[in-house]
Parts: sequence; structure tokens; C-alpha cells
Amino acid sequence: MVSIRKLHEQLVKKERSAVEITQETLDRIQAVEPNVNSFLHITADKALKQAQQVDAKIAAGEEIGMLAGIPIAIKDNMCTKGITTTCGSKILENFVPPYESTVTQKLADAGAVLVGKTNLDEFAMGSSTENSAYKLTNNPWDVSRVPGGSSGGSAAAVAAGECTVSLGSDTGGSIRQPASFCGVIGMKPTYGLVSRYGLVAYASSLDQIGPFSRNVEDSAILLSHIAGYDPKDSTSLKVDIPDYAANFKPDLKRRGQVRIGVIKETFGEGIDSQVEKAVTKAIEQLQNLGAEIHVISCPNFRYGIASYYIIAPSEASANLARYDGVKYGLRYEEAESLISMYNRTRAHGFGQEVKRRIMIGTYTLSAGYYDAYYLKAQKFRTLIKEDFEKAFRQVDVLVCPTVPMTAFKAGEKDDPLSMYLTDLMTIPVNLAGLPGISIPCGFDDNGLPVGLQMIGKVLGEEQLFQIAYAYEQSTDWHLRMPKI
Repeated sequence: MVSIRKLHEQLVKKERSAVEITQETLDRIQAVEPNVNSFLHITADKALKQAQQVDAKIAAGEEIGMLAGIPIAIKDNMCTKGITTTCGSKILENFVPPYESTVTQKLADAGAVLVGKTNLDEFAMGSSTENSAYKLTNNPWDVSRVPGGSSGGSAAAVAAGECTVSLGSDTGGSIRQPASFCGVIGMKPTYGLVSRYGLVAYASSLDQIGPFSRNVEDSAILLSHIAGYDPKDSTSLKVDIPDYAANFKPDLKRRGQVRIGVIKETFGEGIDSQVEKAVTKAIEQLQNLGAEIHVISCPNFRYGIASYYIIAPSEASANLARYDGVKYGLRYEEAESLISMYNRTRAHGFGQEVKRRIMIGTYTLSAGYYDAYYLKAQKFRTLIKEDFEKAFRQVDVLVCPTVPMTAFKAGEKDDPLSMYLTDLMTIPVNLAGLPGISIPCGFDDNGLPVGLQMIGKVLGEEQLFQIAYAYEQSTDWHLRMPKI
């Protein structure tokens, strides 16, 4: 897959046109989509029109930005004006937003070419993209296996070469986990760095939009374009956005001593031996590149799952209350009363996992259980955040496996609790609002990718990208493509 920078050079030198690049991408989608099922909507006409506009600018001698003419896919929980936005749910099957999300507007302004909206777990609730109301997305490395979730469609599309880069959303690991399963780069930025305006809410204190790519530089370029303050989002941070892709170096020695902490609680019982082996080798490689390695303890890390599955469903139960059949989306017409219409609309419109989380959240927010569950979960959230703060007094970046295992077969995890445990190592990052990135660091005996997670300080994206780039350049994992 050709990188953003290479495509930009080809466009500027007029070696290829934006229409040619877009048509090649659409042809690739047509060829592999029957096996992968990454997309819910393919926007071929819009893509070609956007590409023509880029070519017209080049022909007129105008300068174009780095993202101009670059084929990109968007997770289908980000509002796109005039294009159906379903969130993978039947309750929004025919919803066409009258406005653009901030991130999609920024991409349009930058000249990026939208080739389609990708599949996801319904309302981003899941870890395998098996909870979509429309289709099952397959892992390009082995189509009998899941791509991860909830942003499985966006990860699979990049892995299969159906777009150059894509956007997903990450509430408890929904970018980093599928990035690990699909062998691509997945970045979850600091909470508030990227506007959530137009992102259909799951858990508002946790959700964050971020990029998928085949290489670190592409993710850095994409984040530089979508990050920044937005007055439409009350949680948006007023900070200067650097060029995250500037001044990359192939090793860490030229940057002074980089201290990397290995979270000891993420190794041992519960982690697949081949995952542990690959991640351990990656840590050794970081040391060879010039990093100073320390073993760090985050004792409250293990409470992340329990805290998350109280906090996130509680916020979801409030956010999803708006889907009542009155204002937009599905309406169950054959109802005897208003209450009956509410109940039947939600019964028919929501899937099992969404209903499960709404029920959990409503229960934990109820008067008799608020203190016992929700308040206690928030206290543990604070303890997890304090663990990270203590760790970052000793080191610059933390590392651990992204996921305890490689991609599992579709239908294999029919127990919700075993599915929830796949987010064991990604959830604490969201609870603390920190940036995290997953990069490929090896393969297991079945030829399935393994991901290494790097966790940074608040607004530490620039350093994360630098370290990830140095590691990437010393390996060839990111150059391997599935034979799909």
C-alpha cells in the first residue's frame, strides 16, 4: 500500500491523478469486499467528484495539502451530511444527518477523498464487529476470524488495501484492539485532542476519534489534520497542534535517553504465550534502539475492566435514551400508546449487546445502587489514573501487549464476559484519558498479527509517534500484507 507522502509526491509531480488513485481504490474495494465486508456504504460517486476537484486544483497550479486526493474510509458512527449514518444499528437504518461531524468536515476541507463508511459493532459496543446489525466483517489475514472491534471495519479496510487510511473511535480499545488483530497502526489520542462533535455518543467521557494506517507516519499526518480545538465540543482542548510527522529519526539514541516502562501486571497468567514472546522481543528491540527499559507496577490496572463496564454502560444508558422513535430513526408504528411505541421501537431497533449495556447502566445509576456501583467505579478510575501518574514520574512511555491474544474465530466467544476481557489492556488508557498506539510487532504460528501497545502522557502523542516510528523502521512487520 502506497503511503500518504508517496501519493502526495505522485500527485504534485503529475505522475498520477487523484481520479486514477481513487478509481484504483474503488476497484480494490470491489475485488476484495465480498470476502472482507469492511463497508456499510461505498460512496463511489462522491469519491470521484472529490478526486476531480483535487485534479482541477493541480491543473490550475494551486498548491494541495498532504491529504488532498488521499482515499479514506470513516467509521459509520461519524455524521456525514447527506450520507446515511447507521452506527451499525437498525434503529438508525435510514438516518441521514443534516450536518457534518467536525472531523469529516476537516477531511473534506483538506481535500481527502471519502470512499465509504465502515462497519462497526452496534453503537460501538463490542470487541469483534460481530454485533453489527448488518453484516459480519472478516479479518483479512484469515476470513474465518474477527477483525476486532468496535472499529473492525476501519481496521480491516486498511489491512486489505481498501483505503490508504481510515478513522475509528475508541471508547475502551476500539481502535487499538482491531489494529492489533489486523496488523495495522491504530492511535487513540488524548481525550479532548480531537473533536467529538458529530460522533454519535456511546460513553461521552471515554470516546475519542483516531486514525488507522499501514505505517506510523500516515497516522501522524492524519492526526495532525483532525486534531485541534472545536468550540462545538465542550471537552475539546485548547492546545497547539504540532506536525506529528516532523523530525522522525530511525533510532532513539539521538533523542537523549528515552525511558520506557514495562507494565508488569500485563504479563503472565491470561496472556497467550506467543503474544508474550512477540511483545518481549519488541521490548528488547526498543532497548537495542537506545531506550532505557524499566519494569513498572500499576497495581490498579486490573480493576479497569470492572470500572469500565459500570461507567461506560451508565453513560450509554443516558446517551441512548434519545432513540425513542419520536425525533429520528426507526419508529414502530403499530403501537397502542406512546409508551408502547417507545418500548417496541427500542425492542426492534436495538441489538442484544446494546440492550445488555443499557440495562446494566440503568441498574447501576438507579437510586439504590448508585453509591455501591457507579460511585465506586469512579473512585477506582481515579486510582488507575494515579497509577499512571506515578509511573510517568519514572518513565516517558509505558508498553504492554495491546490484546492478550490474537484474532479469534467468529462465533468463538459467545460468552459476553470472555469477550469483555479482550479489552483488558486497552481500557485503563481510556479511563485515564491518555494517548495510546498499537503497532505490529510479530505474528503467531497461525500467521496472525500481534500488537504492541505504547501509552503516553497526556498530550504525549508526538513522543509516542517518534518511538513507534523508530521501532517500525527497525522491523518489517508493517510491510507485510494479507493475501486477500
